[in-house]
Amino acid sequence: MATDDRSTTRAFYDRISDAYDLIAESGEHAAREAGLAKLNVHPGEQVLEVGFGTGHSLVALAKAVGSTGHVTGVDISQGMCDVAERRVNAENVNQQVELIVTAVPPLPFDDRLFDAVSMSFTLELFPLDEIPAVLAEVRRVLRPGGRLSIVSMATTREGEHDSVLERTYKWMHQHFPHFVDCQPIDAAGFVRNSGFVDVNETRLEIWTMPVAVINASRSS
Repeated sequence: MATDDRSTTRAFYDRISDAYDLIAESGEHAAREAGLAKLNVHPGEQVLEVGFGTGHSLVALAKAVGSTGHVTGVDISQGMCDVAERRVNAENVNQQVELIVTAVPPLPFDDRLFDAVSMSFTLELFPLDEIPAVLAEVRRVLRPGGRLSIVSMATTREGEHDSVLERTYKWMHQHFPHFVDCQPIDAAGFVRNSGFVDVNETRLEIWTMPVAVINASRSS
């Protein structure tokens, strides 16, 4: 992502951070929770969330890893981090959670550090030509056999037709990308092409728009 694009994205999410849950949480929470269920985090694991937003998944992951595990979150927006930090503190899981504000890629971690990585409504925010680099970084920081869960807006399958809202959303993204910044993607295809194995896709809907819940693993 170019520096100017990153600055614009950061400023946008800083502005909407306090209102983000009012805008998106009612639609996103079911898909986000489905992704966490697929990830199947265990006590004692080291988990990374890329694009932690307002911190709902951080709390769930921290409770899943327990006192012997650890959750690290990375997000581009300081505003989102402030909201997430308040949520983490209110849920008394701050001892298990570390929050880092930085742009991705790269990921500021050593190789093979995490047992699992979660991304929810994040991968589709990147330009299409940058998604392989993001997934390469995710694969690098996962341990052999480590798991990946991605929830993203999805492209319609062959033979399916876009809903009116889907067509409108795509048009808005094309013409006003700084206001409608994410786009439907073939997340499963990107994951397969990035060398992950055991790729599985489940389809859901948000407001008539398709959403993909992807789970995969890093080869041993």
